[in-house]
Amino acid sequence: MRLAGAAALLFLFYQLPEGLGLRLLHAPVIAAALMTFFHVVAYVVGRVLGYRGFDAYAMELREGWARNLAVPFLLAVAAKGAALIVGALLGVYTIESGGTAPAIGALVLTMLGTLAVTLVPSAAEDIVTRGFWFRAVPRRWTPVGFVVFSSVIYVLNHVYRLTHGPTEWLMLLCFGLAYATALVRTGSLWAAIGLHWGWNFSGLLVDAFWSTTVHSDWQSRGLSSGAHLLLLLAVLIPRRHARQTPQ
Repeated sequence: MRLAGAAALLFLFYQLPEGLGLRLLHAPVIAAALMTFFHVVAYVVGRVLGYRGFDAYAMELREGWARNLAVPFLLAVAAKGAALIVGALLGVYTIESGGTAPAIGALVLTMLGTLAVTLVPSAAEDIVTRGFWFRAVPRRWTPVGFVVFSSVIYVLNHVYRLTHGPTEWLMLLCFGLAYATALVRTGSLWAAIGLHWGWNFSGLLVDAFWSTTVHSDWQSRGLSSGAHLLLLLAVLIPRRHARQTPQ
């Protein structure tokens, strides 16, 4: 009952920003505040479950956590850029400059702001759909079983996008497969956050400086799906740790 209540509470407070803040009140500031408050709720839930706050979601700050965050972030940024370039070449997108190039100061501020506003919701959704089920729920997952289960939860968590149809569901499923695999591969939610954050960051940053027209929704979703399947394969590449031979 306690775990069921925790899952329901996390789901509710994750959905409030869009449901209440954007759709009902049409107030982005309130939505942002509610999304930030979600992390307070997640910390309290983690404590109630007997963990040290965010440790309940496999977010320990142990050795290597920053690498687990940074490397997937850069991979996702590269994948998003590649998907846009391929889409533009195939005629799926038309990408036009938004005007004159911004000053260095404005560019830096925009990038920093984009980093912040994409990290908070990305991490929140990873907690709800992956971290909680991976760490807080006491059961023995097989790697494949967890990846599939978490990916389905991720699709269903997008309650306001389910009406977009099967191609949307398939795209979200591919997203979930890549992110859940990153968590299973490393044992750390930071890797999933890195992929998720990098994809969202690069998408929002492009929107800040360029105007992108989508000519085919299903092809656009297909490119995003393919990019995430490639990210999944990249996550599965074995890591090589250099070892020095004793002299």
